[in-house]
Amino acid sequence: MTLETTNIASAAVKITQELPLPSPRGSFDGSDAVLNGNGQFASRELPVIEPSASENKEELEARVVKVIEGFREHLEDRTRHHLGYPYNLDFDYGALKSLQNFSINNLGDPFIASNYGVHSRQFELGVLEWFARLWEISKDEYWGYITNCGTEGNLHGILVGRECLPDGILYSSKESHYSVFKAAMMYRMEAKKIETLPSGEIDCADLARQLDRSKPAIINANIGTTVKGAVDNLDEIIATLYAAGYTEDRFYIHCDGALFGLMIPFVKAAPMVTFKKPIGSVSVSGHKFVGCPTPCGVTITRKWCMEKLSQTIEYLNSRDATIMGSRNGHAPIYMWYTLTRKGYDGFQKDVTNCLQNANLLKRKLREAGITCMLNELSSTVVFERPQEEAFIRKWQLACEGPIAHAVVMPNITPEKIDYFVSDYVKSRQTHPTTPELVEGCRATMGKHVDL
Repeated sequence: MTLETTNIASAAVKITQELPLPSPRGSFDGSDAVLNGNGQFASRELPVIEPSASENKEELEARVVKVIEGFREHLEDRTRHHLGYPYNLDFDYGALKSLQNFSINNLGDPFIASNYGVHSRQFELGVLEWFARLWEISKDEYWGYITNCGTEGNLHGILVGRECLPDGILYSSKESHYSVFKAAMMYRMEAKKIETLPSGEIDCADLARQLDRSKPAIINANIGTTVKGAVDNLDEIIATLYAAGYTEDRFYIHCDGALFGLMIPFVKAAPMVTFKKPIGSVSVSGHKFVGCPTPCGVTITRKWCMEKLSQTIEYLNSRDATIMGSRNGHAPIYMWYTLTRKGYDGFQKDVTNCLQNANLLKRKLREAGITCMLNELSSTVVFERPQEEAFIRKWQLACEGPIAHAVVMPNITPEKIDYFVSDYVKSRQTHPTTPELVEGCRATMGKHVDL
């Protein structure tokens, strides 16, 4: 070790030894964030404390175990009070615990073997085929991969659209996930935000007005918007493009189905998301409705669209057309495990249960006098924004302007719904709503408001 590195190491030890040691609950007592001067909550730091010369190996291990145990208790509490984000927290992957001892990396094209042998491509291909059957595209017509998150699925789908139609304009509703316009910024694409109906779905009349017929159209269709859970009418979007004179070689449609892309196929009378329609790609998240301990997702596109993206990488002895190079090889195993154990029938039951419980939550809120709405094809219940910030943070609610929402997932039970509503009623007693907020909430919901 050089003198310079020795000094750095000594300084690090001195600094960290001066920091207080975390208690079993320590930094995990629920106050894992503090309000800063900008009115935002800043995350707190858990310092890396260097081993002390006076601390033996057993003491060090005991200190680390104490911190981890405190964090586990914190996560259990946060899981009990989770309602605002679309994550299915009802899963058990204990049977896969032994696989954590391996660095599983699915780098490169999932359909082409690499020189790196510690991979899970066989699981990945099985998952892709499961979704391909769900979205009605044959094995010889599709290409796809397991992504690291839903955003990566959108980044990839929009990139494919841009490569197929280099001078195309991206159109997406103003209630789209932020990653859609993030993609436009990253790829330096011209993009237009389309107005929405009160339900949250895209206003195809405004889409027709904003279409620039001199350039190809790249459309992002939302299969469940972020806040209201609204599903864009795919058939109406396609009809709008045809009516404007677009032929199928002059438009590309990416379907962002982060949450509802997996639920919609199991909802009776719902419009189908299928490659039998002139769409280019579909993406979903794996950690949402499926339920995985790590963020992940699936993206599938038409094989012919990938010709301009795919390139041979000698270092890998494979081809690659993914956004990321290295990809989490554990994620396909998690997804394969759940898809295999549940099957289509199991997901059908989960979807039915979620929709029933979403209607139960809407009814309970309405009975409590709380303004709310629920789109017909959705399990996202929108309601007036609570006035108590501590309550919002306790239940991890997602808020936007005068509204907040709860996303009913398979882990949300009637008992948790009762607990949440009674807790909300108590919060309103000490932090009552205002007429202005209620009016703003109703204006946002429009005719879909449930008084």
